Amino acid sequence: MNSLLEVSGVSVSFDGFKAINNLSFAIRSAELRAIIGPNGAGKTTFMDIVTGKTKPDEGRIIWGDLSRSLLGMSEAKIAQAGIGRKFQKPTVFEDQTVEENLVMALKSKRSPFAALFYKRSPGDMRRVEELAGEINLADQLYRKAGELSHGQKQWLEIGMLLAQDPQLLLVDEPAAGMTPAEREHTTALLVEAAKTCAVVVVEHDMEFVRRLNCRVTVLHEGSVLAEGSLDHITANQEVIDVYLGR
Repeated sequence: MNSLLEVSGVSVSFDGFKAINNLSFAIRSAELRAIIGPNGAGKTTFMDIVTGKTKPDEGRIIWGDLSRSLLGMSEAKIAQAGIGRKFQKPTVFEDQTVEENLVMALKSKRSPFAALFYKRSPGDMRRVEELAGEINLADQLYRKAGELSHGQKQWLEIGMLLAQDPQLLLVDEPAAGMTPAEREHTTALLVEAAKTCAVVVVEHDMEFVRRLNCRVTVLHEGSVLAEGSLDHITANQEVIDVYLGR
């Protein structure tokens, strides 16, 4: 199967320090992948490059069925092309209800002019209810987002990204600060999302990665050190030396 995203020979330096060093990475449609590695391995920079926040010094980033290059595209254009990113700290509209947050995420697919005259259609409201069920917030629709727990805010932000029908979802440390029950639902949510889009999860919590039960990519000094199942990764002596043994 062809790759949805293909990163090939990408490097980027900051003040002489190579944050990403000849990195190659590929993911297919409807695939779940975890990325692990020590601090400074290049995990965040990798996501910055894919979303257009950081421009690489060299290499290629090829996207989608039409094999378009993402290089030279703005962050907004890359988001419109179907790449959604969830940062570690949830960013939701705290003064708006869960329902309003999800409706706004649906609206963001429209032009600003169309959004001015937007009226909620029955189809949109069905989609909002569907999303609320998926993110375990069906009973919180009319609650202000600011009143939600940390874990619930994380789910709402994932729901807002899913409302935009992404083809690729980049998720940064979703398990951080969650209760065990919240982690369990987050695992189920990401596994379910990966049935319809590619999902890349950057995570430090190895127990959470094990629950995802997916292929794992280990980054070290801006390059791929190892790739495979978690059992394969945890038995790799180089991975143990640079990351797991710490």
